[in-house]
Amino acid sequence: MTDKVSLVRECFARHQEEIVELFRRLDSSASSKTKQHFLSHNGESNPIVFSNGDHIEKAAVLRTLASGRSLPQAATQRHPHLAERPFQAVSISVIVHPRNPHVPTAHMNLRFFSVDGGASLKTWYFGGGLDLTPFLPYEEDAIDWHKRAAAACPDEATYGQLKENCDNYFYLPHRNEHRGIGGLFFDDWNKDSFAECLQFVDRIGKSFAEAYQRIFQRRREIPYSSAEEQWMLIRRGRYAEFNLIHDRGTRYGLQSARNIESVLASLPPRARWEYEYEIPSELRSSPAARLESFLQPRDWLQHVDKGVEK
Repeated sequence: MTDKVSLVRECFARHQEEIVELFRRLDSSASSKTKQHFLSHNGESNPIVFSNGDHIEKAAVLRTLASGRSLPQAATQRHPHLAERPFQAVSISVIVHPRNPHVPTAHMNLRFFSVDGGASLKTWYFGGGLDLTPFLPYEEDAIDWHKRAAAACPDEATYGQLKENCDNYFYLPHRNEHRGIGGLFFDDWNKDSFAECLQFVDRIGKSFAEAYQRIFQRRREIPYSSAEEQWMLIRRGRYAEFNLIHDRGTRYGLQSARNIESVLASLPPRARWEYEYEIPSELRSSPAARLESFLQPRDWLQHVDKGVEK
């Protein structure tokens, strides 16, 4: 099991380094902070957080190695038979909150669990995914995102299932709305050999960087109004609600006694909540008014086939 953990750790460390360099290229004005945290049982957390850039208001790239005598409850809800078992876990989490409302927020998380219950029970599995949260709807961006997500999957059927998982997971039932336009989401992934599974999550990491770089560079210089910025802050409030109420990764981090600043690093630096908010009149004829319908799950790859976007 230790060999597997080492290979995953190397893979995730490489992605952290590459994504950090990507963010530095996208916005050299953003300042960065990094501080290694040592966890119990020889674990460690390596967060790198960007802030106050001209184009990136906040971004975080966090990598963690954790181990313990028993899995936290958030990791055993679907596997009660693994409760109280020693484990090792490796994860990388990426979130970027852009300053321009024409640029979407993006998120990726990849994780690996190795559970050792003695000779009768040794298991491992991957989980994670990626998703995109636009504030203003651009079909071209959604198609780009899903094309690269599909290319990371081993086959079309897998993409379809993981896309559906993502649409279902990143949903706010208390508001009856989806958080974004989705991507991929999966748990308990060990259906193939370890090498094939590691290659799969490696492709997801690469697809995140490739897709988001294209979208970010395409939109970051578009002028925006104060009304569009306020709209972005309202939508960021929805993002914060999901992370604090529904996100299993947040619960896992809190239950693991991780550094609280790292656990909550995915939250936006600014957000707004207004009682019975209504979209302002100056945005009612703008793309913002179409966001609700834009966020409804759809087959984005079908748009490519029909030539809606090139």
